[in-house]
Amino acid sequence: MRRRRRLGVRRARAARALSMTRGAAKSSLPREALEIIAQRFRALGDATRLALLQALFDGDRTVQELCALTGTSQANASKHLALLLERGLVTRQRDGLFVRYGIADTTLKRLCHLVCGSLAEHHESLRASLPS
Repeated sequence: MRRRRRLGVRRARAARALSMTRGAAKSSLPREALEIIAQRFRALGDATRLALLQALFDGDRTVQELCALTGTSQANASKHLALLLERGLVTRQRDGLFVRYGIADTTLKRLCHLVCGSLAEHHESLRASLPS
């Protein structure tokens, strides 16, 4: 319980710091804010979690629907969804007997599109540079 409270306090401080530095183009973020950003990137560093997020880009889904779409077991999907929820990347809402997950951060889809587009461009330039 104490750990969660400390984590909440750290997140609140980092969120406050982020909101104060948004207007200043050249100021650097405080260490707490950088740590939260690093945690989010670490959360995105797993193929299963990326598959779950990709399935959620089309709309909110239950764990069972996500398992069917991604081919992961319910236990594995639940574990990854819990981490994504903790990092603030997904939302969770009870729907009768089921729990529905959705994308919490609207910039996530743009980020994934940007990274995938960059990867596609890099792959294409590599392929173009190879001899025929």
